Amino acid sequence: MRPTQRLNISLPNVMADAINAKVANGEYATMSEVVYEGLCLLFERDRAVEQWLRSDVATAYDELRVNPSKALTPAQIREHLGRRRRATSRKM
Repeated sequence: MRPTQRLNISLPNVMADAINAKVANGEYATMSEVVYEGLCLLFERDRAVEQWLRSDVATAYDELRVNPSKALTPAQIREHLGRRRRATSRKM
């Protein structure tokens, strides 16, 4: 059994109601389990963001420092995002 620590937290009513609903409908046995799972997902997301920053973002930054001519202009970025937005809206 892992060591635990008792905490007293305050949440907005809508969040507290959501936690209570998950326990009431049997998804979780206790409110602590709901909060525990939520924190595990938060930590997992943080790890994924950190990995993305280290692999993709840092690599792209390093490449641009070596060869700044590969950088897009603000106009090119706006055009690219506009094309993506139009393509996405056509799919819907």
